[in-house]
Amino acid sequence: MKRKPIYVEIPIQADIERIWEASQTPSMHEQWDLRFSSIIYLPREEGEPQTFTYTRTVLPFLQVDGWGKSSGEFHKEDGTRSSSLQFGTDQWISPIREGRGYWKYEPRENDVKFLTQYDYDTNFGRIGNLADKMAFRPLIGWATALSFDVLKRWLEKGEAPRSQYSRFFSTYLITLLFAFIWLYQGLVPKIIAMHPLERTMVGRAFSLTEGQSATAVLTIGIAEGLFGLLWLFYRRKRHLFALQLIVFPLLLIVALIADPTTAVHPFNPVTFNCSLIVLSVIGWFASKDFPTATSCKRKR
Repeated sequence: MKRKPIYVEIPIQADIERIWEASQTPSMHEQWDLRFSSIIYLPREEGEPQTFTYTRTVLPFLQVDGWGKSSGEFHKEDGTRSSSLQFGTDQWISPIREGRGYWKYEPRENDVKFLTQYDYDTNFGRIGNLADKMAFRPLIGWATALSFDVLKRWLEKGEAPRSQYSRFFSTYLITLLFAFIWLYQGLVPKIIAMHPLERTMVGRAFSLTEGQSATAVLTIGIAEGLFGLLWLFYRRKRHLFALQLIVFPLLLIVALIADPTTAVHPFNPVTFNCSLIVLSVIGWFASKDFPTATSCKRKR
């Protein structure tokens, strides 16, 4: 099965020395590179390749340990630098067995083109190769690209990687929550169960007959389900958070007009919608200019 090497490239408006230091100093490298939890350089003789160990914490009780060797640093007269890398792990649970790659730093008029290309052999034979092609290789390529954008923003704007990742994962955690809420609210009480309370509230709010209420509830359920899917595929999450800051107060008002007694029910529309409004505000702030893998060039 033919493998396609992972390639990631990004322009960074910073001095090449800063980029070199951030990517070649273990204490700095491990801050922005999502693929590593820690990197430790081992003692070396002058002129010998730099060896190191690394770890990646996958789950609270699962950690992958590996080894690496960095060599072949090359400084051209035009300022271009490169560093080759060999890496691997002896742990059977790791999808990666052993690989090779390189970093390259190319100074240009207004920025530095920072790029990497690497490839690796997998564990678990044909099954491992298939799983790598379908899932792991796209995932680690995405993690590399996201990490490059985090590095770029760190050097250009000064925001620490930890802060960037906090905003990134907070945004997508809230995104998944809203996708679940809209899909569930659309499918279960409205389309699958066609709950009587849903029909009653819609009928009262818009003065509809029994048949018209059922049709309206079904239509609303489909719309909510589609909006839930939109959360999964629409890239500009900030637009969706802003839209919800308009929608949730309106839904709360409509619910209370349709049936004021729901305000005293357990898990009522007041507490539910207010909670979603607060989450939308948090998501709106967190999603402002957060890192993304799409800012990188993924093909040579």
